Amino acid sequence: MLKPGVPISLLLATSVVLSGCLVIHPPCEVDPEQDFYRTVATTPIDTGGGCAMEPLPLATEAPLTIDEESPPPAWDLTQEQVIRLGLENSKVLRDLGGSVLRTPRLAQTIHDPAIQASDPRFGMEGALAAFDAQVSTRLMAYRNDRAFNNLFLGGGTFLFRQDLNNFVTEVSKQTATGASYAVRQRIDYDDNNALANVFRSYFNVNFETEFRQPLLQGAGVGFNRIAGPNGAPGQVNGVVIARINNDISTAEFELALRDYISNLENAYWDLYYAYRELDSQIAARDAALKTWRIIQANVQEGRGYSKLQEVQALEQYYRFQEDVLDALGGRRVERTRTYNGSSGGTFRGVGGVQAAERRLRMWMGVPINDGKLIRPTDEPPSVKIVYDWHRVAEEALSRRPELRRQQAAVERSSMELVASRNFLLPRLDILGLYRWRGYGHRLIGAWDPNTPYDNAFASLTSGQFQEWELGFQYDMPIGFRREYAAVRNAQFRVARERAILEEQERQAIHDLSASIAEVARSYDVMQVGYNRMVAAQDQYSRAYDAFFELGGKVSLELVLDARLRLADSETSYHRARIDYALSLKNVHYEKGSLLDYNGAVLADGHSWQGASGDLARKRLLKGEVPDINYVFARRKKQQHNPYADLPQGDVTELGEPGGVQLLPDGEPAGGFPPDVSIPTPSDPPPWSSGDDVPVRRSNWTDSQAASRLPEGSLPPEPSQQFTVGD
Repeated sequence: MLKPGVPISLLLATSVVLSGCLVIHPPCEVDPEQDFYRTVATTPIDTGGGCAMEPLPLATEAPLTIDEESPPPAWDLTQEQVIRLGLENSKVLRDLGGSVLRTPRLAQTIHDPAIQASDPRFGMEGALAAFDAQVSTRLMAYRNDRAFNNLFLGGGTFLFRQDLNNFVTEVSKQTATGASYAVRQRIDYDDNNALANVFRSYFNVNFETEFRQPLLQGAGVGFNRIAGPNGAPGQVNGVVIARINNDISTAEFELALRDYISNLENAYWDLYYAYRELDSQIAARDAALKTWRIIQANVQEGRGYSKLQEVQALEQYYRFQEDVLDALGGRRVERTRTYNGSSGGTFRGVGGVQAAERRLRMWMGVPINDGKLIRPTDEPPSVKIVYDWHRVAEEALSRRPELRRQQAAVERSSMELVASRNFLLPRLDILGLYRWRGYGHRLIGAWDPNTPYDNAFASLTSGQFQEWELGFQYDMPIGFRREYAAVRNAQFRVARERAILEEQERQAIHDLSASIAEVARSYDVMQVGYNRMVAAQDQYSRAYDAFFELGGKVSLELVLDARLRLADSETSYHRARIDYALSLKNVHYEKGSLLDYNGAVLADGHSWQGASGDLARKRLLKGEVPDINYVFARRKKQQHNPYADLPQGDVTELGEPGGVQLLPDGEPAGGFPPDVSIPTPSDPPPWSSGDDVPVRRSNWTDSQAASRLPEGSLPPEPSQQFTVGD
């Protein structure tokens, strides 16, 4: 079993540098008249990203079926290896519902957080860009040629001709306080034929500084960080909002990653159960075959057995043979996945080794068909785990990514409300300008004191012409209709998001309660299932001996029914073991620690210790979040308990944060009877073949030969050994 605390050493970066690649594949056939379009369409477009299209993941081999002539080689994988391969091969956090084909825009990928962060409209950089300094330059040339009916309008001439050039350079800056500053230089050149001119051509040079500072609406660092310098009622997109959007995107990515890892575990244990069910069905089929052979031989020799008994035994053989085929190939039905009854996934108990193996390959992102068959090597847990309810409940309210995402949504709507209230203020700005002017016949040149207006820049630097402006500007809409609507809308949004958060917290506590109760239920059912399996084994042995060894002391129907009960008890016991394994995984799912449990780390991920928001009023325990130490395992000293020799009170590392403590006092609630122990890899149950692997030896079956049995002949021996345990 994959234990918490065992690092996978995998870092999932949420900051991805994206580069585009576009390759248009040539069509199979092109009309000769369309040579131009064919050339254009088949030429790869270089987007400057320096990357190439990856090859399609086409399978190189045919899929495995139940008609294979020889057993495929096994690919032994632990749960840790499965999760590692899945995370390494997954750019799209896939699901098996086909949504990536139907609605690809809804698919979650590893690029999504980076896409949100780099969005030029709603990302952090886009919001910060509103405060960047702006450089503006404009150069315009005009030619004017017109007639005037007045000498004064034409500067002393009726026919006015003019060459006019304007050159303006400006640097402006918006600050976080709402103020705007600008430094501007303007050069005008005018050459005209007005008779009243001192110079036919002249230069006018201006250098000015300007500022505008809001005093009411739009003022303050807090407002501008929330709404941005260009914010308007209902259009708030400042740095704070962009940061919250990034947090929401990261939480959504964590949600998708958590569901993906959960589904990887679900598929792993589905495959484990499929192998176990196949073992049980093969053992039952082989026992039915043996029973039928003995009865048929006695019928042929006339030893008191009837033909009816022979047909009954043969029917049971074919029944188990049918179950073996289903357990080997499997049907395409819904299996264990997230949100199929519980959030983390309710175990479906559907067999079929090949179907479950293909499904696991799909989750892992490895080739669907490569001629090998994945074989799980981890065992389901068997130690009883008891959780401290108050600590795990508090941890769930702190760590659940759904709650952190909704807390961010509450924070965003609250910030939008703050910004909307600022728009209820009138616009009152203080503004000022200071300007230096220069005038001259020439733009630059040597200074001539006899001709003071011969050089425009010399006139500018002399400081002879200086101007300034200072004033206030007041704007206010009468009624503030749009502004009041924006405030009311923001208040409704805050109320909605908080109501959703409260309901999500209730749902999180409900789901956590159900998952912890499921741990207790599945553990007790596993105990009862093991005892039932032992009893069914004893029942079948006694019935078999009574029928064949003691001369038919019981009926054949009892023997056949006992074998059915034994096969059903074996599969039921394995189903209970997987139920218990998934229930432990689902507790971590519900309390938000599944990624840590599997050793996966998000770069720039959210620190759950800092999650607060509305959680303070929901705390079940007062004070700060304590160190995680909430798991206790209570176990009896039993004959086959691998931890029985540990002194009472010692701590043994099972991978849980804080370890698992053996409590010295008191008896565990429930537990196995004194003469029954939990089967572990080092303690195989009595019906096992003794292999220290999760599955026993299984057999390929010749279904075609079995279906063509001639009357009176023996069903063939399984000729090909499908060795799973070696």
